[in-house]
Amino acid sequence: MTEKYRVFRRASGVWYIQDRETGEQHSLRTRKESEALRLLHARNEAHRQPGINIQMARAYLSAIDPAAANRTWQFVMDEVVKTVKGPTKDRWLTAIKDEAYAPLKKLPLAETRAEHFLKALHGGTVATNVFLRRLHNFALDMNWLLGPVIPKRQWPEVRYKDKRAITADEHRRIVDREPNPERRLFYELCWHLGGSQGDVALLRAENVDWKQRLLSYRRKKTGELCQIQVGAEVEKVLRLLAPTGPLFPYVSGVRVCDRSTEFKKRCRGLSIEGVTLHSYRYSWAERAKACGFPERYAQQALGQSSKAVHRAYAANADVRIPSLEDYERKTPTDNFVVVDFRQAKAVAPSK
Repeated sequence: MTEKYRVFRRASGVWYIQDRETGEQHSLRTRKESEALRLLHARNEAHRQPGINIQMARAYLSAIDPAAANRTWQFVMDEVVKTVKGPTKDRWLTAIKDEAYAPLKKLPLAETRAEHFLKALHGGTVATNVFLRRLHNFALDMNWLLGPVIPKRQWPEVRYKDKRAITADEHRRIVDREPNPERRLFYELCWHLGGSQGDVALLRAENVDWKQRLLSYRRKKTGELCQIQVGAEVEKVLRLLAPTGPLFPYVSGVRVCDRSTEFKKRCRGLSIEGVTLHSYRYSWAERAKACGFPERYAQQALGQSSKAVHRAYAANADVRIPSLEDYERKTPTDNFVVVDFRQAKAVAPSK
């Protein structure tokens, strides 16, 4: 085995040590050869011992798991992709293309240290943090790692960018700017339904029950049933769409990322920042809260089973609480005809 360090003496008589791999040189601050050789031996021994320990660990692991020595993070990525399907698989295939993962792909799991992960996290994005956590946890669950590379409490916090709702004015500008009729109606339905872009894009004419004036569908993400009464504005949009089959034949066939890209282009052209197609859900929830729409109905419309999720969506709603006296004036009899039975004349039953 070639030693990592070597020593040499300069013309000044001072001994120096040099790293054979990097070429880095440092003064040993001595003119005595015996001291220089002793320091050289100490440096090489310190470097040699961790290498020996790694080789011993590989030998023990190979006896238990023959593939352990050659298992890299690229292998972990490939195995994760095999366990998912549909849109989730598409997200994983996109995520593992992140350039921040490039140094990790050929790195054996047994040789991975915390600094390898931290370097990837510092050079990546929020998505890098999210998916690297999942890769790490998957490898731990499969017993491919002897222990956590980074302890759970030491992972950098995932900090998402602030999200906001689309305003009515922004929505109108986006719709007016959109040249494609189908995509324009798609944005209109997102505004009125508050559905996710994937759910709205895949709606079919069969989802609309015109007898009951009810639009029903199940969310792809959670399987929750959404049932929304068809109002006048929604009816205007639906009447302009296909009477059978997919309501949006073109939009439904476009990839999620492509739909997002097209929407982003419209916003960029109008100097609208900080919104995505998902912002239509925030907008719907905030509008529902602001007008006093019952929360249980809003949950049904958004397809959320948790109150906490809906409240997070509507966290920025501008709600003005009416005075109690106004509500006290609205008695339950407001919607009924009051009959004074004391003044009503008795009518004899007909024979």
